[in-house]
Amino acid sequence: MNTSTLSLYHLVRKPKIAVEKAPLLIMMHGYGSNEEDLFSFAEELPDELFIISLRAPYPMPPYGHAWYAIHWDNNDGKFSDDVQAVTSREKIAEFIDEAIEQYPVDPTNVSLLGFSQGCILSLAVALSYPEKVKNVIGLSGYVNPDILKEGFRNNDFSNLSVYSSHGTQDQVIPVSWARNTKPFLDSLKIENSYSEFPVGHGVAPQNFWELKKWLEERL
Repeated sequence: MNTSTLSLYHLVRKPKIAVEKAPLLIMMHGYGSNEEDLFSFAEELPDELFIISLRAPYPMPPYGHAWYAIHWDNNDGKFSDDVQAVTSREKIAEFIDEAIEQYPVDPTNVSLLGFSQGCILSLAVALSYPEKVKNVIGLSGYVNPDILKEGFRNNDFSNLSVYSSHGTQDQVIPVSWARNTKPFLDSLKIENSYSEFPVGHGVAPQNFWELKKWLEERL
């Protein structure tokens, strides 16, 4: 099922078992991909989940989309368009509210699952608006402090949990960037775990089974 009535285009997988207020999982794809990408995981995830896979707002011809532009030729080390990233952060935060209003989901049990750019945005939304998010699964990404809401360190993170993972052979986002995620979350006293797998910019099967188990324990 797909729908475009809300502010961001998305695909939906309804729960496979009857639940009155389903836990909600929102998926966010990486740079240049689309909403079909992570949605291929949906069938393997817990039956009680209401799953939404978002399409990022910035088109990248011919078929892809991005959460923000990346400037490959930038010389000052500022590769990410942080203005676009913050705009996307706000769009996702608003979409969470819309989804809660539109669908039969539990507003206190919202999880985000993001890959690469989608991971960076998932973390940005959760750290900026922890009252909206219970769990984050961040794959092959990192925390970009420059796109977090001002004053985020004063937020209450006591109900937030984060799982993050990265490939040690990743040539797109260096594993050294990802290794900063756990210390950063630890400094905010956020319950979190971090894993590495001997792969490139992708999700190894054992990575998937680990994140699935992590999520099942927290639904």
